[in-house]
Amino acid sequence: MALAAEEVTLFRATPPLGVILFARNIASPEQVRALADAIRDLLGAEAPVLVDQEGGRVARLRPPHWPAFPPAAAFEHLSADATAANAALLGLACRAAGFDVACAPVLDLRLPGAHGIIGDRAFSAAPAEVARLGAAWVRGLQSAGCIPVIKHIPGHGRALVDSHLDLPRVSASRAELAADLTPFAALAGSGAWAMTAHIVYEALDPTLPATLSPAVIAGIIRGEIGFDGVLVSDDLAMQALRGAPGALATQSIAAGCDLVLHCTGVLAETAAALAGCPALAEHTAIRLAAARATARPQALDPAALLALRDAELAAAA
Repeated sequence: MALAAEEVTLFRATPPLGVILFARNIASPEQVRALADAIRDLLGAEAPVLVDQEGGRVARLRPPHWPAFPPAAAFEHLSADATAANAALLGLACRAAGFDVACAPVLDLRLPGAHGIIGDRAFSAAPAEVARLGAAWVRGLQSAGCIPVIKHIPGHGRALVDSHLDLPRVSASRAELAADLTPFAALAGSGAWAMTAHIVYEALDPTLPATLSPAVIAGIIRGEIGFDGVLVSDDLAMQALRGAPGALATQSIAAGCDLVLHCTGVLAETAAALAGCPALAEHTAIRLAAARATARPQALDPAALLALRDAELAAAA
């Protein structure tokens, strides 16, 4: 669970901006910290090292080495302070392990009848509640020095299939989709990154999923939502998308994504994805710097944060 010689050779020849790590890359606090340090030695001190760490089902840092965190749904109707406390604790765990980007919170709506891939990863079915708790979560992560990633823009909550396995098509009208956009619009200027949804929204672009759609990215994400931060694709290797890694990387960035993720860990596929990526655009570099500026570690008292969070969770149980 260290960088392989072949990976070092590839990253020297075609350096990515950063790396996302998964459970397969993580064994212990000492090991993962050493791996993150080695990545930054190779790619540069500011190379982002990402992890999916939402709490609940989606957590790469798990017991016994790391604490378990509740899913987002556990915070519905709790205070913003308790929610921010949980996110700060989660962010501190990520930072100690060497991660500076935490792929959370989920701002999708938890809608009845939708596929369970989102489920309790979402705060609520109510857009205002998702926005309120999402803002607290972002604030908590940033206070720990972690850059948050709001996902899955412009909204995964209506999907009837899992985009890891198939391409969801959402037939909701533009008026209905306004609810899905609301939390993302509320956090558009928060300094968080945003992750795209591999979903076709028939009212927005009947052909292309959001990740590959200039109409959705320019017209909805950058336009109607007003998001001008770092936009990163969801994993291009998910079965919702079809195509070679390099072609999908090129198409995603041409559509308006700043960065792309390709997460199989297969060296040849990683090489192909990197070959499809252009040099970092100036506007992306500006967005990256702005996100870093919002994630400045503050003096935090973990014991006090834990007490605040656990008291509210216990009262709500």
